[in-house]
Amino acid sequence: MYAALDAPVAVVAHDAGAANHIFAWLRTSGHPNIIPCLAGPALTLWKQEYGKHPQTELADAVAGSKTLLSGTGWASHVEHDARRLARQLGIKSIAVIDHWTNYRERFIRDGHEVLPDEIWVSDAYAREMAETIFPNIKIVQQPNAYLAYLVSEVERIEQSGTPEADDRLLYVLEPIRQAWGDSELAGEFAALDYFVENLHCLQLGKDVQIRLRPHPSDPTGKYDQWIRKQGNPNIMLDCAPTLAESLAWSTLVAGCQTYAMVTALAAGRKVICSIPPWAPPCVLPHPEIIKLSALIPPTFSDQNVKNESR
Repeated sequence: MYAALDAPVAVVAHDAGAANHIFAWLRTSGHPNIIPCLAGPALTLWKQEYGKHPQTELADAVAGSKTLLSGTGWASHVEHDARRLARQLGIKSIAVIDHWTNYRERFIRDGHEVLPDEIWVSDAYAREMAETIFPNIKIVQQPNAYLAYLVSEVERIEQSGTPEADDRLLYVLEPIRQAWGDSELAGEFAALDYFVENLHCLQLGKDVQIRLRPHPSDPTGKYDQWIRKQGNPNIMLDCAPTLAESLAWSTLVAGCQTYAMVTALAAGRKVICSIPPWAPPCVLPHPEIIKLSALIPPTFSDQNVKNESR
């Protein structure tokens, strides 16, 4: 995979999604000539993988490379700035898309679009979307080394421990700041409320344990108030150090549309989408994901609305 890349390779990422894929590819290829410039959640992941390996300032990292490999996150300008510098210096730019949303918007900051020379994705769904949206850019589907690694870790942990008997539900969180419908509540909390209100539709045991796993970008304490409000001792924050450990604990997984749900599917878990029916539909293209809204029997008022819309 990396044999075709001219070295040195500048690796620039901020958000965790693309960084997870990049680091998994690095892990499997053993590419020795990397110039890292990581920030935010990506830097945290890098330290877990490589320790205190020194970082390089962005301008020096790009200028000192022959290839740029960057993420496409939302929470920072660093990846966008790296692609802009690479274009100015005539350095080949490769961007990693790790999800199935907002492909064009990932490359725009302050109204200025900077596209890479090549885009890497890790599944056929993403490749088809990228080829449609960017017909003039080379799209490469790489092996999903990150997913394979996580599934192997889940299996390893399962084999080393004794499974518990009760239902254990892992809810994988993600930041969704926009409100849906007439509500002023951020989408992530609206989905949580909808999920708890309709939990009975999953027909789980009365003592089902529920753990909420924060997104890597979530600040500490973000969900503490919501958990206290539930008054349910079986709902608690997940404190496992890795997603693989959380998945190994679980018997089923729920969430809105985070990549962790895709990982759960690959690990053999039943996966529930908690997005309420008044919100935009789940963007994950995997047909195996069960929509909670489809499990809820329609009410009389719902039927009236449907009839009136005909």
